[in-house]
Amino acid sequence: MNSTKKGVIIGVDPHKVSVTIEVVDSHEQLLGGGRFDTTGAGYAAMTRYVKQWPDRVWAVEGANGAGRPLAQRLLAAGEQVVDVPAKLAARVRLFDTGHNRKTDALDAHSIAVVAVRTDGLRVLVEDGELEALRMLTDRRDELAHQRVQTVNRLQRLLSELLPGQRKRDLSATQANAMLATVRPRDIAGKTRRRMVANAMLATVRPRDIAGKTRRRMAAEEIADLVAVDAKLKKIKAELTAAVLERGSHLMDIYGIGPAGAARVLADVGDIARFADRNRFASWTGTAPIDASSGEQTRHRLSRAGNRRMNHLLHVAAVVQIRHDTEGRAYYRRKLAAGKTPMEALRCLKRRLSDVVYRQLVTDSQLDVGAGPGGHCGATLQSSAADSHPLIDTSDQPLPGPAQPTLRRPPAARKTLAKAAP
Repeated sequence: MNSTKKGVIIGVDPHKVSVTIEVVDSHEQLLGGGRFDTTGAGYAAMTRYVKQWPDRVWAVEGANGAGRPLAQRLLAAGEQVVDVPAKLAARVRLFDTGHNRKTDALDAHSIAVVAVRTDGLRVLVEDGELEALRMLTDRRDELAHQRVQTVNRLQRLLSELLPGQRKRDLSATQANAMLATVRPRDIAGKTRRRMVANAMLATVRPRDIAGKTRRRMAAEEIADLVAVDAKLKKIKAELTAAVLERGSHLMDIYGIGPAGAARVLADVGDIARFADRNRFASWTGTAPIDASSGEQTRHRLSRAGNRRMNHLLHVAAVVQIRHDTEGRAYYRRKLAAGKTPMEALRCLKRRLSDVVYRQLVTDSQLDVGAGPGGHCGATLQSSAADSHPLIDTSDQPLPGPAQPTLRRPPAARKTLAKAAP
């Protein structure tokens, strides 16, 4: 968006129970605004209000976060929607008059101003299958966290029932086998039994109520673990089928499985929004930040970017280092060059970010050898550490923005819910 375009921009500051909008023209002149509920009635009132501006574009802050529900409703209604990063809106508010005062109306105004002034904002596209893939990925992450919590509780109970027999990477089958050996009895009660008279012996019950309770709770945790494992297995099959249906070969990269590939597709969306691999690496948080001063040249670790993607690349790098892969050879070369283990790991993560970028471009059927935004030396095959054996850090991306590469799925295809058996 820029000021030479006609029409109006509707800046949206979304919240859970309300949204605040401000309407500005191409010269940033305020035309209207208001606050509406997120209920059906509130949404209908908002859409009626903006009908007076037929040529309109919605600028939603955090369209992948708090603004996702509203953005999806607008897309389903055929509206034009762009995503405004919260950081850009904060900068506009900081340098505007008002001393960085923060209200919903000021937030909506700054969001609209960003859309007027900024070129290259991400234009949202309705893609039901990609949205379903994102929901499945989020569900899988939630189940994985639930499994970790269940295993931790089970480990605590088993360590009390079977001291000194704690097992790493505990499965439901192994936990069942360990629990079957537990017969909780009160040792002190047995001693007291031997000390009482024979006439009173029949009335003593030396069972340990605490031990019985621990055993019962452990059995319940095992049942929960079995249920979570079954759900994870089912959702993994769904994600595998969904990733393959999108024509993606991300799972060919060593260390990236169905959940990782689905996360990349869901979070990236259209790879064309990244002009080159360096922009993509900055988004994934794998590009170091220049912290040079005077004659001293140095770089520091970046804490910015998409932390889920950064974690995904970290896991892939660790997997490659643990196995006989090109990634391990690259990691050892960095160690031999004087890098510390953490520095070498970060170098490998940066290289894997380039591999993922090239794979996304290749999957989108873009000629990366000649087209703008592509890279020299790219091939259709990806190695563990890079997509071409001759690639080097001195290779620079070609100038110019990439063309839209998000391949639209065919109209007739199975839904994600039916993809898995």
